Amino acid sequence: MGTKTINIMDDVYDSLIILKAPDESFSDEIRRLIKQKSSIMNFAGAWKDMPDKEYQKIKKSIMDLRKDRSRLDLIHKKMSRVED
Repeated sequence: MGTKTINIMDDVYDSLIILKAPDESFSDEIRRLIKQKSSIMNFAGAWKDMPDKEYQKIKKSIMDLRKDRSRLDLIHKKMSRVED
């Protein structure tokens, strides 16, 4: 199995050191962290310090995606009626 060198910020390295079990390699730790399943509640409050401008930008993107999805659903329904 090959190895890769990656660059990470000092704060990320420090976090990995704290989370790493004594008998665990960094590869084992990263593998464990990637596989962890999280509860949606782990994300509660994650955006509380987000600037309002950024929040509005994300909200607009979500609303645009919903509109696009609604249009696609409408087209699909119309196409289904034509085929029947």
